[in-house]
Amino acid sequence: MSERTTSGAAVTLPPLTGTGKELLRAVKGMNDVLPPESARWEWFEAIVRGLMARYGYRSLRTPIVEPTALFVRGLGEVTDIVEKEMYSFADSLNGDRLSLRPEATAGIVRAVNEHNALYNGPLRIWLMGQMFRHERPQKGRYRQFNQLDVEALGHAGPDVDAELILMLRALWRELGLVEGRDVSLEINSLGEPEERRAHRAALIAHFETHAALLDADAQRRLHSNPLRILDTKNPAMQAVVESAPQLMDFLGAASLAHFNAVRAVLDASGLAYRVNPRLVRGMDYYNLTVFEWVTTHLGAQATVCGGGRYDRLIEELGGKPAPGVGFGLGIERLLLLLEAVGVAVPQWAPDAYAVVPDAATLPQVMPVLEALRAQGFSVLMHAAGKDGQGSMKAQFKRADASGARHALVFGAEELAKGMVAIKPLRDARAPQTLHAIDTPGAWAQQLRTP
Repeated sequence: MSERTTSGAAVTLPPLTGTGKELLRAVKGMNDVLPPESARWEWFEAIVRGLMARYGYRSLRTPIVEPTALFVRGLGEVTDIVEKEMYSFADSLNGDRLSLRPEATAGIVRAVNEHNALYNGPLRIWLMGQMFRHERPQKGRYRQFNQLDVEALGHAGPDVDAELILMLRALWRELGLVEGRDVSLEINSLGEPEERRAHRAALIAHFETHAALLDADAQRRLHSNPLRILDTKNPAMQAVVESAPQLMDFLGAASLAHFNAVRAVLDASGLAYRVNPRLVRGMDYYNLTVFEWVTTHLGAQATVCGGGRYDRLIEELGGKPAPGVGFGLGIERLLLLLEAVGVAVPQWAPDAYAVVPDAATLPQVMPVLEALRAQGFSVLMHAAGKDGQGSMKAQFKRADASGARHALVFGAEELAKGMVAIKPLRDARAPQTLHAIDTPGAWAQQLRTP
């Protein structure tokens, strides 16, 4: 047996059984998703694809590896992500500084700029994929995590801000979550740069008068990014944060009008929310509307998803000036939330399980199974082991365990008559029926029922 070190602790690795070789494991904080757990992901992904289509959003895909400079410029040099959490390295071929993407928006904007994708007008796009942050792994928060990212680029009005928030409400409802009970909406406005500059000066003055109460992170950020101090989770600093000047008091007429227009749409749609003046989000690129959906079911890490408007990021990353708004949602955390509130997530099961007692009959059986699959039915065939097909009892046990609605029984008696028996597996009272093996189109729909 051998040892390796993970986070400073020696870990003993058992050898692979019978080989004497070290058992290789996944990187800490980067997890496998195996069946049947993967069925929950497929269920969620299918819901997302349908929702995006109904709202007119199109899929976009970007590389997992991007230039490090993209995130330094896009997210802000003094953000936690850039300072502490990115997986960055030098390309061994040319020395370029590269990073695994820690979030999706900067890469999406880079792709849109590079391909001049806004030339023909605004875009509504979405991306689902892996992100990477080097932080302490904990339940629902991993070093490799999956994110749904939705962006509307080229749209300046508050209508699209509200549309994205309402899209999330539609997602919650389709997933079985109840807004106000399982998830709640918080919103704020960060205004425009000149308004934030005035607020920034007031913040610095406020925190300077309470310098003895600031922790090391807050002292470091005091003059570089004081707005991020408002997002502290340090309980000892909550009083000084609560008494700090509020950005809302520095907003001009245009910023307030934009925020009030978003609120008017949410009010008219019957969506409850809380205006949270301390809501700032974790990246520097946001302006005007910001929002988070939060929950009380996942402990201290309350945010389920968040987003907002970023009208200067496209220009900051080298494109022609254009507005943008979007949100990101952590899929692992969302699936944990569904589990925590008791949402029953459907598990995959085949429509039918083919019981094949004799391998010699496969030339008759396989064309039938292929015909059913061509019609869109999922059929799981019992595969032979070293000792042949196995007993009928063993095959029916496997059929039942598969979750299939029916067993297709290709026994010797049935095949001698040119028939196949359909045995319901989920309703003990339903009778077994016989059907002609060469006309599956005539009886296939029976496989859809329990």
